[in-house]
Amino acid sequence: MVVAEPFQNLWQKAGFTDQTPIQTAVAEPLTQDENIIGLAPTGSGKTLAFGLPLLTKVVPDDGLQVLILAPAQELVIQTRDVLQPYAEAIGVRVLAITGNTNVARQKEQLKKHPEVIVATAGRLLELIGAGKVRLARLQTMVVDEADELLRQPGLDQVREIAQDAPADVQMAYFSATSSPILRELPKWFGSDARVIDVRPIDKTQGPVQHYFLQGGREHQVEWLGRLARQPHFAALVFFNKNSSLSKAAGILRHQRVSYAVLDRNDRSIARKNALALFRKGKVQLLLVTDLAGRGLDIPKLPAVINFEVPRTATTYIHRAGRTGRMGQPGMVITMGDDHDLRDLRKLAADYDIQRAYVVDGGISTEKPEVDADQLRKVARAKSLKGQNAAAANGKRSATGQGKASDEPARKPHKKNRARDKKSKGKPKKKQQN
Repeated sequence: MVVAEPFQNLWQKAGFTDQTPIQTAVAEPLTQDENIIGLAPTGSGKTLAFGLPLLTKVVPDDGLQVLILAPAQELVIQTRDVLQPYAEAIGVRVLAITGNTNVARQKEQLKKHPEVIVATAGRLLELIGAGKVRLARLQTMVVDEADELLRQPGLDQVREIAQDAPADVQMAYFSATSSPILRELPKWFGSDARVIDVRPIDKTQGPVQHYFLQGGREHQVEWLGRLARQPHFAALVFFNKNSSLSKAAGILRHQRVSYAVLDRNDRSIARKNALALFRKGKVQLLLVTDLAGRGLDIPKLPAVINFEVPRTATTYIHRAGRTGRMGQPGMVITMGDDHDLRDLRKLAADYDIQRAYVVDGGISTEKPEVDADQLRKVARAKSLKGQNAAAANGKRSATGQGKASDEPARKPHKKNRARDKKSKGKPKKKQQN
């Protein structure tokens, strides 16, 4: 890819020098209106790979010409933010459209007739149905994170949008992993696409270590707290279920650990604030599920933590791809028991997963001579034993099972009740059978 002249200053200010393999490979096909499937590792510059060639084709003030679809609100905003400076350099407007935001405000922004829209499919369909977005002049439709977005219900939503576009619209699909749906595009979209796969030759990812912390479920939140208190530590923490995330968040709150939650059901402003706190280093842990965390780009992110073993190899790849981006080092930490370790090694057979331990300095592959977790366990056991002993002594004292005493046994105290005096001297009534 040769960076167009209007973009060169911005490119250099961002610290970029050479183009990545995916940026080089897709530039010409995109400018030549070819349908493509671009496959490249996470963090390899896919947004600029499709964004810059497509911007060179846009004619200012000529209506909507480029539509980019993404599966998550954060990815939409992130893509908009990456492309906006380059678009402004050529007088082009970029608008982000997501759910859980003020639809009336979005309708006002659409009156400015943006040439590029980045959107989630659900809200975009709502605006198309209301006649606020028209695709008559659309030249290119990009499906980012295609392996995720083309799952149901996303597949039906993307197809509905494509059917509303001109018949000759250019289609471009981008992903870090392949999937069966990408081999069935003619069936679903009526057009084929050329596969451009640079994964075997892409070396943009930095050195990433893969670790496993083995122990019972009761240790996992404690490990999170200990890691969060390490200097310069930060991590995206992935959960398989919202219920697991909520439970862990409650315990972390009680332990006064700094964290934020990225919940896709929250309002847009809440999600934006959570992400901002994490990016600025105000919190050390950002708790997410896979959909909320998909495609997030956190520069120089030290770690990704799998609170639970991912369900699929693809999920592990996408989670791991949040760290070690653009040559930076990183680590992926997975938590679980011995069964989880066996499952993980089958699931992620291409990775060298090492057993690790939480120590005062962070993570170590050497087992500590005195395991801090074991010490705490022993201390708790001793404390509990002491409490039980004290309770047992108290019980023996109450029942007279203590030491022998030289004092004569005391007669049991008899209550001085009026009803007993009233009945004194009267014969007791015989009970009838």
